[in-house]
Amino acid sequence: MSDRLHFETPTALEYFSALVADDASLSLLEAAASLSQDEHPDVDLQSLLDEVDALTDQLRRRVPSDAVPLQRLRRLNRYFFQELGFAGNVNDYYDPGNSLLSTVLRTRRGIPITLAVLYIELATGIGLTACGVSFPGHFLVKLHMPEGEVVIDPFSGQSLSREQLDELLVPYRRSHGLEGDFDMPLGLFLQAAEPRDVLARMLRNLKEIYRSARDWPRLVAVMNRLVILLPQAWEERRDRGLAHAELGNREAARQDLGAYLIHTREAVDRAAISSRLTELGHDGPERLH
Repeated sequence: MSDRLHFETPTALEYFSALVADDASLSLLEAAASLSQDEHPDVDLQSLLDEVDALTDQLRRRVPSDAVPLQRLRRLNRYFFQELGFAGNVNDYYDPGNSLLSTVLRTRRGIPITLAVLYIELATGIGLTACGVSFPGHFLVKLHMPEGEVVIDPFSGQSLSREQLDELLVPYRRSHGLEGDFDMPLGLFLQAAEPRDVLARMLRNLKEIYRSARDWPRLVAVMNRLVILLPQAWEERRDRGLAHAELGNREAARQDLGAYLIHTREAVDRAAISSRLTELGHDGPERLH
């Protein structure tokens, strides 16, 4: 009698790693949904995805098959912002739940980037071409229409004019010295964001929330995903190491900080990180194996 096949259920991080292993097959919705597993380990991701599919199917049934793109867009906006009631969480913008699709689907409140992920999924489901835009300070959605590009603020549901977009850019341009002779065309800020970049921005939002709150266990959980998502972003390895140090995880901290020093020979904070490594009981990255 042959042995029964035995399959172990992957951990949340193993599942995430498989989802983001290849850009060509990376599903933004599924990978974004999986971020909820750190805060809610028992979340049923398949049910969450099924819920989004059901919303998309309901919308699709309301759109005439011969509807032109502009009609589809108007129907989408009415359905998403008015009927379903999705909106920005103006009362508690920095609530970590705003970055978790499981919470956003339940409360109908979120921040621009999580609302955008859902909006894009529904837009694609009714034949519109939509993508995310990593606009400075405010994530947006761009739709390619026969009449030209339309930019939607998923936080307010507003369609933004060129003048409004330029106004949103003023603080960024001023802080980066990009005014006058150094001005940059608006189009450079409206490039489509790749799924990996969207996920990185979602995780970095959570990273800042947890780091500001000095919530080291949750910060490490987020950093684990960032390191998997961006294996060559050594500053993320450094930041995870510093979080491990705060938790007293000395060996994990030494490994991360040592790796950072090995791969960033010109880092401006090299002396500070070397000093931190010494405090953790290690002489330098060359002793790592």
